[in-house]
Amino acid sequence: MSERRACELIGLARSSCRYQPKQGDDEALRVALRELALEKPRFGYHRLWVMLRRKDWPVNRMRVHRLCREGGLAMRRRKRKRVATQRLPLVLPTRADELWTMDFTHDALASGRKFRTLNLVDGYTREALAIEVDTSLPGARVVRVLQQLQQGRGVPERIQVDNVISQVVDQWAYEHGVAWHFIRPGKPTDNGRIESFNGKFRDEYLNQFWFANLLEARERIEAWRNDYNQVRPHSSLGYHTPEEFAAQSPARGASPV
Repeated sequence: MSERRACELIGLARSSCRYQPKQGDDEALRVALRELALEKPRFGYHRLWVMLRRKDWPVNRMRVHRLCREGGLAMRRRKRKRVATQRLPLVLPTRADELWTMDFTHDALASGRKFRTLNLVDGYTREALAIEVDTSLPGARVVRVLQQLQQGRGVPERIQVDNVISQVVDQWAYEHGVAWHFIRPGKPTDNGRIESFNGKFRDEYLNQFWFANLLEARERIEAWRNDYNQVRPHSSLGYHTPEEFAAQSPARGASPV
């Protein structure tokens, strides 16, 4: 029986019968995907797809999902005590704005209402760059604080944090060439400078005062931040204030991007 007759009998178009699936360039994509997964072992397929798109790979999300499953690259749930090997001790900064450190602290108003603070400190000069106060500090709010600092100071080469940051903050860092440095799990001393600042902030101020409302908390905490930078002597800076030390430090490494 001819092909034409057979197709007529089963109601199949001859073009469909002759169709041969096109083989995509999966091998090159597999290599790129494997390299990304090794570099970012805690990224799932969706974030790996975003990273590939940033590198101009014209690939859809489900294709990346399929290749991750076939290649055994699916992110596994991390056991509580498992150590991420790519998180290494930080190389200490040697100039201002080479490294910023970022962390959150928690406290409560006199009414018992909880609030958070976002703390940003220069890892070299120890300047308290910002203390943002609110009941909620989502990623968009963090970006706003970084943008405000960028206007007057530029951006750092890298920012050190304890945990994974939100996608909107990660996008801001990517667009401005800022690298992230994540501390090793269970090693708070890797982020010792922000931990030291948080301890002083809580011991010297938060534990000493009550705040009637958020407005009062913002105003008084900002006054303390200025006092910390301009008045309080810092033992690790030869008892200079952070601003005095910054004035004598090497040229700033931040970019105005």
